[in-house]
Amino acid sequence: MNRVFTVWCARAVSALDKAGRTITLGGMLTRILQALSAPKPAPLPEPDERLALGALMVRIAKSDRAYALAEIKRIDRLLAALNGLGPVEAARMRATCERLERAAPDTDRFGHMIRDRVRAEARHAALVALWEVVLSDGDCAPEEVAVLDRARVAMGLNDTDSAAARARAETARGD
Repeated sequence: MNRVFTVWCARAVSALDKAGRTITLGGMLTRILQALSAPKPAPLPEPDERLALGALMVRIAKSDRAYALAEIKRIDRLLAALNGLGPVEAARMRATCERLERAAPDTDRFGHMIRDRVRAEARHAALVALWEVVLSDGDCAPEEVAVLDRARVAMGLNDTDSAAARARAETARGD
């Protein structure tokens, strides 16, 4: 046991942090204590259809592993327009949606929530918003389309609905 601890300490002393700086044992213990005593983040709100749509937008934007600034700006503008929010409130809502997206296990949950709580016209508008996010960075990545298609099915919409929504989103891209 003593040898294992000695080896662990030697490795810990020579470990590098993410910035490439050497971490001392004292520095490592300080970081551990800071992490343990850090305030807990605020609990996530129970998602409603508005937050579910926002979380789907975030999930689609992140699905190609490139969460671009253009996508973030588009999400903020869409959240503001769809929910009657100012820019700061929309950014806060997006931040909440980002946390919800990380915590949610699957896309279907959000899609079903939208399907079960809003009328068909609103689901079509949601699909247009999702297409706007896919198209916002100028790269229609297959990963993003796959997440969108899964959400579309969960929202109870078909391929024809998707084609019409994409056409509307392409028209809206110019704004």
